[in-house]
Amino acid sequence: MKHTATAILAGLLLASAAPAPAATTTDISSQFGKFTPNAITLHVGETTTLRLTSTEGTHYLKSDDLGIPMTTISPGSVQTVAITPKKAGTYVLHCMMYCGPGHQYMTITVTVLP
Repeated sequence: MKHTATAILAGLLLASAAPAPAATTTDISSQFGKFTPNAITLHVGETTTLRLTSTEGTHYLKSDDLGIPMTTISPGSVQTVAITPKKAGTYVLHCMMYCGPGHQYMTITVTVLP
């Protein structure tokens, strides 16, 4: 009887616990001269998986502030990077290596809210 009561109590505690937040995935496509979308919003302490693709050219993305390691984005492949921002702010990320026409315009603005 004691084990049954413990199992019932444990079940009630698990049922009343708040559900874990759903994982967030954001798709970012790159091509010569731009990232699409060119701005995203994240939240401090919430993990988001960036799914990076390229429709033309090879591009490179990195941010020490956001914990994005140097990531190569090549046509025909998908790169995923999970990030959990630690500090609110606005971060402008540039394509990290010359990639072709429009390279100087290749930025994505990441706004991190508290």
